[in-house]
Amino acid sequence: MTTSADLAHVREVAAADQSAAATWWSRLSARQQGLLAALLIVVLCALVVPPFLFLLQSSLTIAGPTPIQSEWGRLDNFDTVLRSRHFFDWSLIEFHWPLFATRPFELWLPTGTAINSLVFAAASAALALVIGWVAAWIVERTNAPLKGLAYVTAIISLGTPYILYVTAWLLFFGKAGPINQFYRFVTDAPRDVVLINIYSMPGMILVEGFLWSPLAFLLVGATLRNANPELEEAARVHGAGVWDTIRRVTMRLSLPSILALSMLVFIRAIEAFEVPALVGLPGRISVLTTDIYSNMVARAPPDVGGASALSVLMLLLVLVLLYVYGRLSRHAEKFATITGKGFRPRPFDLGPLRHVAAGLLVLNFVLLLLVPMLMLVWVSLLPFFQPVSLSAFKLISLHNYETVLASGQLELLINTLVVAVATATIAVALTFLGAWLAVRRAPGGWIIERLSTIPLVFPGLILGIAVMQVFLRLPIPLYGTLGILIWAFVINYLPYGMRYCSSGMLQIHRELEEAAAICGASPLTRLRRVVAPLLAPALVAGWLFIFLMATRVLSLAILLAGPRSQTMAVAMFDLWGNGQGTELAALGLMWSMLMGLIAVVFYTVARRSSAGALGRA
Repeated sequence: MTTSADLAHVREVAAADQSAAATWWSRLSARQQGLLAALLIVVLCALVVPPFLFLLQSSLTIAGPTPIQSEWGRLDNFDTVLRSRHFFDWSLIEFHWPLFATRPFELWLPTGTAINSLVFAAASAALALVIGWVAAWIVERTNAPLKGLAYVTAIISLGTPYILYVTAWLLFFGKAGPINQFYRFVTDAPRDVVLINIYSMPGMILVEGFLWSPLAFLLVGATLRNANPELEEAARVHGAGVWDTIRRVTMRLSLPSILALSMLVFIRAIEAFEVPALVGLPGRISVLTTDIYSNMVARAPPDVGGASALSVLMLLLVLVLLYVYGRLSRHAEKFATITGKGFRPRPFDLGPLRHVAAGLLVLNFVLLLLVPMLMLVWVSLLPFFQPVSLSAFKLISLHNYETVLASGQLELLINTLVVAVATATIAVALTFLGAWLAVRRAPGGWIIERLSTIPLVFPGLILGIAVMQVFLRLPIPLYGTLGILIWAFVINYLPYGMRYCSSGMLQIHRELEEAAAICGASPLTRLRRVVAPLLAPALVAGWLFIFLMATRVLSLAILLAGPRSQTMAVAMFDLWGNGQGTELAALGLMWSMLMGLIAVVFYTVARRSSAGALGRA
């Protein structure tokens, strides 16, 4: 029989247990940030560190008949690369300038893949910056009409694979393209004479500059849109003309952003693969990325050591360039013009010249968007490529579209969407947690931030080789599957996710989390109930951006995709290499329509996210 003493003892034991559980839970809640940071550091280290270590090991290994006979710790691969005349050499170049000299003259100049890469990157960055800055200035600083054309061009380009743009311009500027065909018709020149040799260094620069000009427009446009125009207006009040104001005020105020953007485009052009592979290789012009690709694909067995040594050298080059980019961006606050005082920009009144400015926007739209799309539409309706003519109109049909839809391309669509959705979801989830810990300066937050930005130094092709090395040496059967693509893509897009999430986190004041903590909310509860809803627009914008980038990247997937794990970009590259340009055009147009709609959604969400952030600020 239970007595009152027994009941009192039971209540004391239950109270003690409840007190111990509460104490344990409070200690766990207090350590949630530290435990989460430790777990995230382990995950990021597992993603980021092994590719670099295995790539470095391969560059220092001399392959033998068997893995046991391979020699490690030697610099022979680097010595072979650096001593190769293909990498760097001096050549005697002959110049023909009949207008300035009666006979050609010769000049010794540096040549090789290293010089080709630098020239290609510098010139294409300059071209992209000129096109983007002019378009951005017209849109953001003048009263020219038709400004929407510039945004349409930039937004649709976000959803179009680079390889599709490159093939379209190859067809347009090619030997049988409309430009050279019209030139031969006007000048009555032979069929082998061309006005524009697209398979040359100038052709590579032209196409790469066109590819990057929409991004330059968006980034420069943001700078000009947010700059205080009072200094420009003061210059105009004192009698300065439009050109003097641009040269002495606008250009100088935007100099840091221009230099940083030029360095960014230069880095991306150094890493480029589509243009060098599709334009440079047929013209016998090699750059670093195509040399690395050739070492892995064109040789039997693949020269893994040489490719790894080239990759490490390229990593060092990109690391130096990123350091310069960081230095340029760090001192941008010296040129700040926005203060607490509100402002409303007054656009330049160009007078009659506003129609000239509108004409430049129309030309930008035609060259960067309309011409490639019309060229692809024309090619997709023909059984084989041929110049525009009346006789060719008789061959127009939808056969290529029927072939694409009936040839099992659904698997490509599913593969690409699975990789893009998984990459965007995992990358945003990791960087959401990482940005929260880094911005709130939790223990280990600075380590998380550094680990998340390390992949910036990896060009896509080099990261593909590094990840391939990891899974060829570890007993994990992911090589040739969608899993290895997702793994590599997540690593590649961690810095972009971190940028979006960190920017959003900086807009959320910590006092909201402190109020929730006073009410008893644990760190994870605050993250879930307070931070996540406020950060949702930035998370969605970052997710859509990574999704769009993952659907069109080629360099990262070209060496990792297997027969059953090809993405849309890899399939388009193979179609072009197999001479199936008409089917490539049909497949690319259908894919671009879908991605263009998603790009419009991304741009809308990003603009609303920016507006909401400004409203909260």
